[in-house]
Amino acid sequence: MKDLTPRKQDLDPIEIASRDEISALQLDRMKWSLKHAYDNVPFYKQKFDAAGVHPDDLKSLSDLAKFPFTVKQDLRDNYPFGMFAVPREQIRRIHGSSGTTGQPTVVGYTERDLDMWATVVARSLRASGTRPGDVVHVAYGYGLFTGGLGAHYGAEKLGCTVVPVSGGMTPRQVTLIEDFKASTIMVTPSYMLSILDEYRKQGRDPRESPLDVGIFGAEPWTNAMRAEVEEAFDMHAVDIYGLSEVIGPGVANECVETKDGLHIWEDHFYPEVINPETGELVAEGEQGELVFTSLTKEAFPIIRYRTRDLTRLLPGTARSMRRMEKITGRSDDMIILRGVNVFPTQIEEQIMAVHSLAPHFQIELVRKGRMDAMIVNVESTEAAASEAAREASAHLLAKRIKSVVGVSATVNVAEPGNVARSQGKAVRVIDNRPKE
Repeated sequence: MKDLTPRKQDLDPIEIASRDEISALQLDRMKWSLKHAYDNVPFYKQKFDAAGVHPDDLKSLSDLAKFPFTVKQDLRDNYPFGMFAVPREQIRRIHGSSGTTGQPTVVGYTERDLDMWATVVARSLRASGTRPGDVVHVAYGYGLFTGGLGAHYGAEKLGCTVVPVSGGMTPRQVTLIEDFKASTIMVTPSYMLSILDEYRKQGRDPRESPLDVGIFGAEPWTNAMRAEVEEAFDMHAVDIYGLSEVIGPGVANECVETKDGLHIWEDHFYPEVINPETGELVAEGEQGELVFTSLTKEAFPIIRYRTRDLTRLLPGTARSMRRMEKITGRSDDMIILRGVNVFPTQIEEQIMAVHSLAPHFQIELVRKGRMDAMIVNVESTEAAASEAAREASAHLLAKRIKSVVGVSATVNVAEPGNVARSQGKAVRVIDNRPKE
């Protein structure tokens, strides 16, 4: 792989500023953000008043803990524009969730918000090793989902050539990567595996592709998957993090020179980690639920938003700004099976350790009698597709899940191509248990 470490002179000065400088900027911006939310969003005024706090109570960054949390239901309760802090006429773009699991959440952006968003995504691309003039293939979905347009405008901001492919039509993805000589791809990690399958299906050597950088986000993925993709394509695979409620992609990103966690762009987003059960701050470096407060957003300020993502905060390395460990899962995606907490990423790690298995899988939850049970549907590689080899692979994976994860699972190993492929965000868990 190429050495794509960015030059120090190309970084924003704040990326390598002292912690004191970063903290001073954060405190100044946090005071503004709390007052902006309180003065312009009735929801926040009512919430702060009920908690007995006022923006003027913030004297230090630690005082943020006095303020109440915001949760996704608050956004749903204020659908569509009740969380906006500026008149609707000043909104330049609206994004939102699909609403498939309830009332959609809606977020808005002013012109300045869009410029800030493009700036942090451009910073993320640069941290990933992408440079001005590179061709960036955007395979995130476009539309209300923030991934496609967020990546698109960030790449343009950096000075790249953007190919706005969106998701789906996988054979065309490979054709355009090759024909347009894309050096960076922005895509969900599960869909990158589908693109890898397509390279092999077309008889192309993925290591000969023009890709140097893959920027993967929108779903949790493991270091084992990173190793698989980097080896297959001879390229760097880095993690990008974001969520629409905070801005979209570009809240944090791994640096290509270290790949040791995602540096949070703390000049715009202030992180906390709490105990998901008690809501109390955890000790530095301890795992818990990630919480974000926006520091510069105009249209849609967000105060102490509970992301449900589980991680821990770590000191900066390649940048001065703190890192968050790769997301291990979401507190609301956690499977509790016979008293054991299980995340899909734990199953993925065990699948990646069995070389006769391909990395495509789905977890099915069923009820057997009075007990919940887990079925792992996975598929073999081409080299291990015989019935005997698939049975051996199933036995080995079930044994690994039992010994490492601590739960019993039924493993079904299908022939290659028989597990549903992702065209965007992967659906890892299908709950077929009867509704109570």
